[in-house]
Amino acid sequence: MQKSFTWAVTLYLSALAFVTPKSAVAQATLRVYRELKHDVSPPLAELGRLTPVQPNKFSPRILKVLPTGPVSIQPTYAVADAALQQQTLPAVSASLGLNFEGLGLDQFGFTMEAVPPDTNGTVGATQYVQWVNLSYAVFDKITGAIVAGPFEGNSVWAGFGGDCEDNNDGDPIVQYDKIAERWILTQFSVSTTPFLECVAISTTSDATGTYNRYAFSFDNDFPDYPKLGVWPDAYYVSFNMFHVVNFVGANACAMDRASMLTGQAATIICFQQPSSISSLLPADIDGSKQPDPGEPGFFMNFGTNSLRLWKLHVDFATPANSTFTGPVTLTVANFSKLCGGGTCVVQPGTVQRLDSLGDRLMYRLAYRKFSDGHEALVVNHSITTGVRWYEIRDPNGSPALFQQGTFRPDSSTRWMGSIAMDRSGEIALGYSVSSSSVFPSVSFTGRVPSDPAGQMQSEQLIVSGTGSQTGSVARWGDYSAMAIDPADDCTFWYTQEYIKSNGNSNWSTRIANFKFDSCGGGSGGPVANLSASLLNFQKVVIGQTSAPQTLILFNSGGANLNISSLVATGDFQISTNTCGSSVAPGDTCTVSVTFTPTKKATRKGTLTFTDDAPTSPQTISLKGVGQSIVLAPSSLDFGSATVGVTSLPQSITVSNLGATTVTFTGIALAGAAAADYQISANTCGPTIAPGDNCSVSISFTPTKTGKRNTKLNVKNNGGGSPSSATLTGTGK
Repeated sequence: MQKSFTWAVTLYLSALAFVTPKSAVAQATLRVYRELKHDVSPPLAELGRLTPVQPNKFSPRILKVLPTGPVSIQPTYAVADAALQQQTLPAVSASLGLNFEGLGLDQFGFTMEAVPPDTNGTVGATQYVQWVNLSYAVFDKITGAIVAGPFEGNSVWAGFGGDCEDNNDGDPIVQYDKIAERWILTQFSVSTTPFLECVAISTTSDATGTYNRYAFSFDNDFPDYPKLGVWPDAYYVSFNMFHVVNFVGANACAMDRASMLTGQAATIICFQQPSSISSLLPADIDGSKQPDPGEPGFFMNFGTNSLRLWKLHVDFATPANSTFTGPVTLTVANFSKLCGGGTCVVQPGTVQRLDSLGDRLMYRLAYRKFSDGHEALVVNHSITTGVRWYEIRDPNGSPALFQQGTFRPDSSTRWMGSIAMDRSGEIALGYSVSSSSVFPSVSFTGRVPSDPAGQMQSEQLIVSGTGSQTGSVARWGDYSAMAIDPADDCTFWYTQEYIKSNGNSNWSTRIANFKFDSCGGGSGGPVANLSASLLNFQKVVIGQTSAPQTLILFNSGGANLNISSLVATGDFQISTNTCGSSVAPGDTCTVSVTFTPTKKATRKGTLTFTDDAPTSPQTISLKGVGQSIVLAPSSLDFGSATVGVTSLPQSITVSNLGATTVTFTGIALAGAAAADYQISANTCGPTIAPGDNCSVSISFTPTKTGKRNTKLNVKNNGGGSPSSATLTGTGK
């Protein structure tokens, strides 16, 4: 929860005042933490009844943020966002199922003890468990009826002894181990020292049954903002660690899953990071296909216009053999953190703003392996221009950004999202929505594999808020939760908070599920869906080959799609094809096409799939423009020059690569800073023969300080006019 309680700050600092401060860790450090104790609990329902509501004269507690670095209290102005979705797609093709109230004000006898709720939940074989600060409840996943609770969070450790039993401090995570069909319940204990992570693993798939319970001590380091991921060889968990009030770095850890499933003594192996590394998210498996044996767990955070990926290989038998490697840095479209990571989200009728938590990736980092063997991670975070989301492929090989997008269909702020992917590759993203005219509400969007890359369909409302959070309370969320139902691997479950009426300690939560109509292959025969109807290659020089463009084929039907032929016509070539002769129901494949113009002007062709779908053949239009005239280099950089002083000239060679004579119709400078550049020499005549070249020399005389950029346009009748080169320089 990345927080200390207002009521506990004095106690927390005084407890640490007698500890000798230590310096921040200089590099990743391997540490092994052994449990303080473990046991097997009575049934959960009995534990809940043994633990009454906690008396607290300061109730409700306001849970404050422990920042990992500087946070701006003012909005950060948006940078240009190349990933911002411009296209409006049809309404999200998913049908809402259950949509009911979770824990919150005036629900199920729930007692409001803290702000914010840190809304979290997940789905198992027959139940849904939701945990908020500072209570949890078990729901029937078919009807939505509550079957146990709400109970105090620390009731899970009733009779366990020590601080896990005594302290109800929150920052909860509930997970479902789909491999073992077990529940994992965690919260921390930080009101007293030593600071603990309290963990309970169910002994069956019934969340109301008995649990193997554990307490792990981190000595005098505060293990803030814990996040949990299930992996075959461990339960991977991350923390932001604080010593006294100093952030010392993220901690990437692995809990001994095998021992904890059987109720044996267990350890946590951690790699403490330096203070420059914060807010790591561990990968968490969706679906039935597991990573390869021995494949490491993945951790991720973001940097400046980048994602950073680490791998943790754990060896519980010989901890020294464990490794934490990385990061691999993936460049993404430029972004600016929402509110600079601070508070700026607007609500109706109040000057009170809400927290963004834009300084970190949002829970979960969802992992999935598909039937064709490819692996994918999806994750999101809050930026000034909307909710930014990513799909990363091949994380254990050559990690690559497969697609990215920023979703903001209107001027409202969308933030605090959670994302996941179903068995057919459909992606769902849930989030909060608020503006000066929209009360904080809950919505979701999504996409199917045949949608254009980086694009989401139009959003659907889950519940409308009818009030704003007031009374100088900025805290909102810290996370929400999107989960996949293990029963069908298609149904998404999302939980998030909202407000019903103006107030400062009166939040509500919502639990909803939905499913894409095409998930799992649908019914009947094969159905071919293509991600585009046109591939436009724009301008390419005659005889040269363009970069490839990729088309996705998605079989949303209920039978194999059998492909008998795939043909490209015109000046277009198939460069790669993963489709083969058959595509299974719910699977996708890709075809990449390149363009090599043989003549000038517009060149057209087609890419045609012939298969056994009812719509066969499927034809995609291909288009490009052949250019005879090429400029080399395609850009000139004049560096810095004093205002009013003319630089030395630089030359651009103009060549005719076509088979016919080309006529020039104009050679000129164009752009806002055109007056800062001069054509100092030009050897080009009125025409240029095939295979010939000429040159144009350019000088730079800045008229102002700062960047002064323009273009050289060579107009001609050789196709795709004008041929252009970019000119850059800076006045000083």
